[in-house]
Amino acid sequence: MDTRWKPSVTVAAIIERDGRYLLVEEHTPEGLCLNNPAGHLDPGESPEQGVARETLEETAHSFRPTALVGVYVSRFQRAASQEDITYLRFAYCGDLGAFDPDRALDTGIVRTLWMTPDEIRASAARHRSPLVLRCIEDHLAGQRYPMDLVFTDASVMSGPR
Repeated sequence: MDTRWKPSVTVAAIIERDGRYLLVEEHTPEGLCLNNPAGHLDPGESPEQGVARETLEETAHSFRPTALVGVYVSRFQRAASQEDITYLRFAYCGDLGAFDPDRALDTGIVRTLWMTPDEIRASAARHRSPLVLRCIEDHLAGQRYPMDLVFTDASVMSGPR
C-alpha cells in the first residue's frame, strides 16, 4: 500500500501581557501539561480563523492575530501507543480581547495561567511539546512576520470535499 505522509496542522496563540505569557494547563495521555492556547486546524478555516477559535475555546478570551511568529515542525512519539505524529504549527501573536466568564473551557483544559518567561523555562518538563518554549523565545526575540505571509485560498472556505 502506498501511504502518503501527512503532518497534523496546528495553530497556536502566543499572548503576552505585562511580561507574562498566557498558557493553558491541560490533561493529556502523558499527564497534566502546559501549552500555548493551541489546537488543530479545522476543515474550512484559515490558520488565522483557527487560532482565534482555539484561543476562545481554551481560554474564554477572544483573540485577533496580528502577526505570524513562526512556522514550526516537530515530531512526537507516544511511548504507550507507538503513535508517531509530526506537527506543522503556525504560531501567531496578537490582541487578546474580552473574557467571557460564562464560557466553559474546552474539554481537557483545567485552567489558564499567566507565567513569566523564567517560570515557563523552569517548567519545561511539563510542556506539551518543545514548541511551547520555542515560540515564546521567538516572540521575546521580536520575531514577527506579516499576516499576508500565509495565504488561504477561497477554496478552503468551501469546506471538505
